Amino acid sequence: MSFPTPSAGLRLAAFVAVPVLALTVACGGGDGTGTKAHGAIADAPSAKARPSEEGATEAATSPSARPAGKSAFYDAQVAFVRCMRAKGGYPEFPDPRLSGYLDWAKVNELGSQPGRNEGIKAGKNNVCVPELQAAMALEPKRDQQKSYESMLAHAQCMRDNGISRFTNPVMSGGNAIPGGDPNPGSPVIDSESPAYKQAREACKAKLLDGLDGMQ
Repeated sequence: MSFPTPSAGLRLAAFVAVPVLALTVACGGGDGTGTKAHGAIADAPSAKARPSEEGATEAATSPSARPAGKSAFYDAQVAFVRCMRAKGGYPEFPDPRLSGYLDWAKVNELGSQPGRNEGIKAGKNNVCVPELQAAMALEPKRDQQKSYESMLAHAQCMRDNGISRFTNPVMSGGNAIPGGDPNPGSPVIDSESPAYKQAREACKAKLLDGLDGMQ
């Protein structure tokens, strides 16, 4: 869903900049708790490198093998990651979590590097939009009330930790709409400031798995 402000935060609102996307949950979601069991998959196993069609190696573009019992959503996220690595301009784009959702802490870190935020949503020139849309279509249905409660607790925590202008989520039409910066189009919260990063770290446990990409 931090699929992330227009800079390192990469909140879901930033995804509206991709014209062809109608995002409500940007590759985040699910009712998991984001525990250690949902951490990022280990780096791809070493193998004899052979060139791919994009001029990269298999080891550089392919996430780790699919864990047993994982879903079509996980497979779709792997396809998106492969696209981001091979075509999107991010050869180090992180593996999805074991839950299938993107590891937004790592995506945010990558996008915060100088000159690297513009294509972090769907690759350079939005080349990975088809893969992103395919993953979104397979995303498990989220309990919207639980999502709202999680984001509300997170927003309160952010304010308690010094980010006073961080807004609450709202429920609209049965869907939880993320809070965060009161003016996403022209941010008033500096997501690169030490205070903001410290608050994010202190409050990250408040968000359900995948919601870190939305708020």
